[in-house]
Amino acid sequence: MPSPALRHADLAGLSAQELRAIIRAGRYDRHTAGLAAGKLQCNLAILPEAHALDFLRFCQRNPKPCPVVGVSETGDPMLPTLGRDIDIRTDVPRYRVFRHGDLTEEVTDITSVWRDDLVTVALGCSFTFENALMKAGIPMRHIERDQTVPMYRSSLQLVPAGPFGGEMVVTMRPVARDRVEDAHRISAAFPQAHGSPIGMGDPVGVGISDLNRPDWGEPVEVRADEVPVYWACGVTPQNVLQAAKLAVCITHAPGHMLIADVAEDAETTVLPH
Repeated sequence: MPSPALRHADLAGLSAQELRAIIRAGRYDRHTAGLAAGKLQCNLAILPEAHALDFLRFCQRNPKPCPVVGVSETGDPMLPTLGRDIDIRTDVPRYRVFRHGDLTEEVTDITSVWRDDLVTVALGCSFTFENALMKAGIPMRHIERDQTVPMYRSSLQLVPAGPFGGEMVVTMRPVARDRVEDAHRISAAFPQAHGSPIGMGDPVGVGISDLNRPDWGEPVEVRADEVPVYWACGVTPQNVLQAAKLAVCITHAPGHMLIADVAEDAETTVLPH
């Protein structure tokens, strides 16, 4: 008989390797915010090698939403620079498969769709700096409520490369007015996890019409003594890949990240030998 599914609260305190084993076994398929505190969490873009160089150019030109932290060998599902046992086909709670720009599947295992020409690009995630914010006494309401952080399409234009371009996706977190400068300073120390905010205050300034209607994730309350603060988001490349209408590409489902063995504050995202 299969082991029972686990809740987010059941995973508190587990290591990145333990969490990946649980995910690989199909026992957890929800968001990863707040898990494996101190470890790097990664967004994913998996695409054919024929488009990988253009995509890496795109990431280099747009480092805030697309900070590259790992790249696989062509056709190899392992990511040894981020974790010795990582198998990208099974170690993410939930994946999205796109064909010619259409979302065709949302699955917990991509072994059946893996191809020998695929390249995995791992990108830094804002979940990484959330741990530092919480340690500094800046609460993350979506984590307190076991929700996926709200994500929005913005009007902020990206620098194109090849078939890739469009607008940035942003996340929003409410921050107390007297802690906004602290939040800016703390997150700026994590450039490989989107770094400092790209804006704050009136959502219209970044092209968001209604904070209560995120494009992904779940809305969170912004209280009277708080300011909405916006960070670049790793769902940006998912949007960009979908718009490029590649024959096939695969991403993580928003909020469902790869948890690496690399420390969130490591000088380099390559594990030592």
